[in-house]
Amino acid sequence: MTEEVWGLWGAEDERGALNRICPAQVRAAAALVRTGEVLSLAQPLSPRTPVPAHRNGVMHFMDRDGGDYAAGARRPGNFQFAEDTILLPLHVGTHIDALCHVWHDDKLYNGFSGNGIRSTAGAARCGIDKMPPIFTRGILLDVVRLRGAFVRDGDSIGLAELQQAASLAGVTPAEGDAVLIRTGWLERQQAGETMSFDREPGIDIDSALWLAKSGVALVGADNYAIEVLPFPTGTVFPVHQCLIRNYGVPLLEGLSLRALAETGHGEFAFVAAPLPIVGGTASPIVPMAVL
Repeated sequence: MTEEVWGLWGAEDERGALNRICPAQVRAAAALVRTGEVLSLAQPLSPRTPVPAHRNGVMHFMDRDGGDYAAGARRPGNFQFAEDTILLPLHVGTHIDALCHVWHDDKLYNGFSGNGIRSTAGAARCGIDKMPPIFTRGILLDVVRLRGAFVRDGDSIGLAELQQAASLAGVTPAEGDAVLIRTGWLERQQAGETMSFDREPGIDIDSALWLAKSGVALVGADNYAIEVLPFPTGTVFPVHQCLIRNYGVPLLEGLSLRALAETGHGEFAFVAAPLPIVGGTASPIVPMAVL
């Protein structure tokens, strides 16, 4: 178990490492914009978006559509419209985990009680609604580029390799950064095939600690666990526990990173804003790289 780093921003803090993004980081990130090109780093959302078996998928319903008018619905002044409803799991597609997402020993980040998470109201503390909009420097650590191949399922990305990926990109993780890690896991999934969420490449605990101690604001990757699966013997989600609970670093999962990697940019302005779902444990999100 890693050390708990709580109380840096007061006993009532629910934002964690995102507090590290101050006006200076925002101005520095804005100065990285050169061409004005904006890249979405999000997966499309639909009932076909894959999810682990224990989670519900996206459900999309049309409330009014062309069929209603074909069946004789009124159209005053020939005005017509469409409306729809979506039932959206919060941990689906490209999403960011709130600081209430994982805990142990009945303690969330900053020592808040796990008993404050209730089925009737969600999380009283550290919910996704407490997470601010994010505008900071993003850096891409492209392990696919470093290896010259997609990272294999079950392969652990250790500290030395992650540091080599940073050196290759010409960047060093720093205060307030959004660190994005490319493993190639999402890119190599085949359309129509069942996606396994039980074996994934990902970072190990030493890599996670290096990022946390560098003062980064968030860590993201193109897989669903960020960390390697299966876990090392005798551990359960060690990277989630370390980053989210102990250091207050949110995790951004399911990123689409190929287009960004193809630009060759190691750093860029990173922009994202979670949905302010009161008491939510996560939010689907559209992160953007602005070049």
